[in-house]
Amino acid sequence: MREFDDTTLWRISAFERMQSETGGSGFAQLGPRTALPSTLRAELSQLHTERRPGDLLEVVALCMRQRESALVLIRHCGLVWPLTLFPQQGLYHLPRPIIESLEQHHLDLQVVGIEPPGLRPPGHLMSERVGEVSFYRPLPPLLVALALNVPQAALLADIAGRAAYRLTAGFTPDASLLAGALGPALRRLRREIAALDEIAGWPGMDRDRARRLLNSVYLQGGLMVLRAHHAARNEASQAERLRGWLQRLR
Repeated sequence: MREFDDTTLWRISAFERMQSETGGSGFAQLGPRTALPSTLRAELSQLHTERRPGDLLEVVALCMRQRESALVLIRHCGLVWPLTLFPQQGLYHLPRPIIESLEQHHLDLQVVGIEPPGLRPPGHLMSERVGEVSFYRPLPPLLVALALNVPQAALLADIAGRAAYRLTAGFTPDASLLAGALGPALRRLRREIAALDEIAGWPGMDRDRARRLLNSVYLQGGLMVLRAHHAARNEASQAERLRGWLQRLR
């Protein structure tokens, strides 16, 4: 069976057949086999322990926080999308645009493999490992699209728990975050410190939108997470929210 290349999206059935027959993903031809950094491997192993190895947003968050490049193989619309992240350069490589598909709510997203990057970013000294230049795209719009459209909207582990939030000084959000109720919420977070439950109560917001907004800003490096601030709160549980609603009715 021929190996995959970086210009084609392959059907998940072909990918799974390759894994079954060879024990590999088929993307090894993109470069010599190297290991992911030990710190990244350790946190990926923790996701496996927590039974969340396919959580795309958490995997992307790990790469962004550690500033480590990686090839993330994504199952989406019955195909395998070889997404190579370059956090330090603010770029990603993908042979076909995916943002429009995400925005159309094609939300079957799952990580099926994570490998060392076989490609290098444009301008790298190892020019033979630089891919098709037109397949490199700015990273912020993808981070926003993933945060706003992944199927589940739990807060990322890095920012969950007892906390309050504010934008970092000088942060410029991607333009796609300024539409609808998200724009005014961002402007408030530039001058206010607020917990998730408070943000969820702002005009046009709810709990789902608040989580997605905070995840998006965090992935772009624009979120202050304040654990000791007097406004810091744990997210209210469903039972606590119901109890509060009943109390307001009395």
